[in-house]
Amino acid sequence: MSLTDDEREAIVSFRIQKAKDTLDEAEGIATLGYWNAVANRLYYACFYITSALLLKNNYSAQTHSGIIHLLGLHFIKSGIVSKDAGKLYSKLFELRQTGDMMICLTCQKMMLNL
Repeated sequence: MSLTDDEREAIVSFRIQKAKDTLDEAEGIATLGYWNAVANRLYYACFYITSALLLKNNYSAQTHSGIIHLLGLHFIKSGIVSKDAGKLYSKLFELRQTGDMMICLTCQKMMLNL
């Protein structure tokens, strides 16, 4: 399916706003100390903003792993997005996948660095 420029821009704008809202959710949940939920919200904030970036640049992926791969291939490798940002996104993806209970310390550190 091909999108018009207006449709593409509307979806990109929606995903950017969704990323901002999801980051706000993570901050709010962090005050309650629910670190698994914080990790989930941080992951989805990254997911939404990355999917917006990819769509804006006419890239598309069918899976979450595919989105991470395209980010690395087209934006991290070229230096547009930092390697540290890519590592953070990959780590959040890993934490989301495993539901690791040790993430509380990782999330606390991430929230302090926002």
